[in-house]
Amino acid sequence: MGKSVAAYFDLDGTLLDASSEKTLTAYLGRKRPWRIPYGAVAWVLGLTSNLLRGRSFYDAARNRGHFSLASWSVLESFSKRIANENLSKKITQEAQDSLRWHKSQGHRVVLVTATIAPMAEAMGEVLGMDAVYGCGPDVREGILSGSERGWSVPRRKGKIAIVEADALQHGHELEECYGYGNTMADSWFMRITGHPVAINSKGSFRQLAEDQKWDMHDWKLKS
Repeated sequence: MGKSVAAYFDLDGTLLDASSEKTLTAYLGRKRPWRIPYGAVAWVLGLTSNLLRGRSFYDAARNRGHFSLASWSVLESFSKRIANENLSKKITQEAQDSLRWHKSQGHRVVLVTATIAPMAEAMGEVLGMDAVYGCGPDVREGILSGSERGWSVPRRKGKIAIVEADALQHGHELEECYGYGNTMADSWFMRITGHPVAINSKGSFRQLAEDQKWDMHDWKLKS
């Protein structure tokens, strides 16, 4: 099968035993403490606006107000530093083994994550991914406003279109592909692959995985 097969992976909680975006947000706060009050207010305003527009709390809470007034160039620089110096240590052994196995089979390994694009790409480089799809606009210049308008947003059902487009572009049959995730939000894209793999599953996601007889694994850092 070789390159006709792809393995699509979520990032946080799947390949990474950490939250990459929360780590970036905390680092940005330490380096730019004057941004904290503004970022907090911008996030709350984004949450309120999204709720008033009828979005679920899950989606409304995932606005980018916490990055307001940060520049794309700063996020890219900080993301590379964090990915190499901090988050590289949060990749589980099981995740590394899975990536290594897929590569040994000639499969493409693809990252599909709702993490902001600079961090997703920095982690993709550390992980050795063949392609990375994170949250962000096609052109990243200037200062962030906190809005996701005009962005590609691989979140929940949004991951389906991205996985389908990638598979079409590279000639993959999704029935032969793999999908790895750790939440119900990931289950949307996992369902369209022939080999869904539930990682660190809990609650309703675990129940879904059991009902669908998906492969299930626990990938955690050893204490």
